[in-house]
Amino acid sequence: MGEQQADETLNAEGLRCPEPLMLARNQLRAMASGTVLHIRATDPSTERDFDNLCRFMGHEMVRKDLQGSVYEFWIRRA
Repeated sequence: MGEQQADETLNAEGLRCPEPLMLARNQLRAMASGTVLHIRATDPSTERDFDNLCRFMGHEMVRKDLQGSVYEFWIRRA
């Protein structure tokens, strides 16, 4: 897959649930509609958490990927 562009990034590597979710939620709130947040995390529960965040808040999961033990997510703010 090609390189996915992001407007902002969040490094949540090493953090455990619920910290990555709360940090992403707060950062998305501060972003403009239509911008993309790239998140890097190592907690496997973030996959479920960020899918649910998008579903409940109306954000778009543009892409998600697993590189070794690092989960990457690109979320477009609603």
